[in-house]
Amino acid sequence: MDLLFIIDPLPSLKIYKDSSYAMMREAAQRGHQLHIAYLEDLAVQQGQVVARATPLALQEGPDWYHCGAATHRTLASFDAVLMRKDPPFDLEYLYATHLLQQAVQAGAKVWNDPQALRDHNEKLAILTFPQFTAPTLVAKSATTLKAFIAEQEEVVLKPLDGMGGSGIFRVRVNDPNLSVILETMTRQGQQTIMAQRYLPQIEAGDKRILLIAGKPVPYCLARIPAPGETRGNLAAGGTGRAQALSASDLEIANTLGPILWARGLFLVGLDVIGTHLTEINVTSPTCFQEITQQTGFNVAQHFIEALELV
Repeated sequence: MDLLFIIDPLPSLKIYKDSSYAMMREAAQRGHQLHIAYLEDLAVQQGQVVARATPLALQEGPDWYHCGAATHRTLASFDAVLMRKDPPFDLEYLYATHLLQQAVQAGAKVWNDPQALRDHNEKLAILTFPQFTAPTLVAKSATTLKAFIAEQEEVVLKPLDGMGGSGIFRVRVNDPNLSVILETMTRQGQQTIMAQRYLPQIEAGDKRILLIAGKPVPYCLARIPAPGETRGNLAAGGTGRAQALSASDLEIANTLGPILWARGLFLVGLDVIGTHLTEINVTSPTCFQEITQQTGFNVAQHFIEALELV
C-alpha cells in the first residue's frame, strides 16, 4: 500500500511511545510505502485536493527517519490517508477536515473519516450513549453548573476542546474557589464546558480502550493518577498499566464499536473509569506502544492488518 500520514512535525514525535510511529514502523516492515504531510501541505488546486507529500524511510538510531524529495499528489492517489494530527481541534484542524472530506468525495480513503471527526467532539460524543455515562451536564451558565455541583457534591469540570488532561478541575460543593473556577472556565458565561460526577474509581485508573474497525483490542491501558492527582492522563504524570478488558469494558466496547465504525471511525480510543464511559477519542488515539510492550499484543500490527482489508 501507498500510505500518507498527516502528522505533527517528525522532530516532535517521541518514538519510544508514539502510536503514529508504531503504525509507520509496522507498515514499513510489511513493505508498504510511507509518505508524510503536515496540515500546511494540504491544498486544493483545480478542484483537486492535493498534498505536498514527502517520502519517508525509517532507520535505527537518533536520526530515525530520512525524508525524500516532496512531490504534489492528489490524496486519491494514495491507498489510504491517515489523519494523525494531534489536537487541539482548532479552526485550522476544522478547515483540514473540510479539505479531506472533499478528497473523500473524489475517491480518497481517509481514516478517520473527516465528517466523523467533525461530528464527534471527544467530550460531547458520549452523550449519544447515556446508558454508559455518569451524571453529566453540558452548560455555560454558572447558576446551572452550581446547581449540578450541589446535587452531585463532587464534580469534574472539563473544557470541550482540551487534551491530555489540560484544564480539568475537580471541585466540591463547598469549594471556596468554585465561582472563580467557573468564571475562568466559562469565560464569564461565554464558553460551554462539561461537568461530570466525580468517579472515585479513577484511583484504579482511567482506562483507554482501543477500537480498530469496530472491534476492541483485548487489552486496555489503565492510566493511574500520580499521588495527590485526580487526572490519570500520561501527559499529567499518570502511570500506564496494561490489563485485559473486564466484562463491563467489553460491554461498552462491543456496543459502541460497530456503531462508531459504521460512522467511519476506524480507530477510536474510549476512556472508561470504573464502568462509566467518559470520553470518545477520535482525533489521534494513542497507547499502542504501552499496551504492546506490557502484554506482547502487537497493536500496530493489528491496526495495519485491519487497514489492509478496508
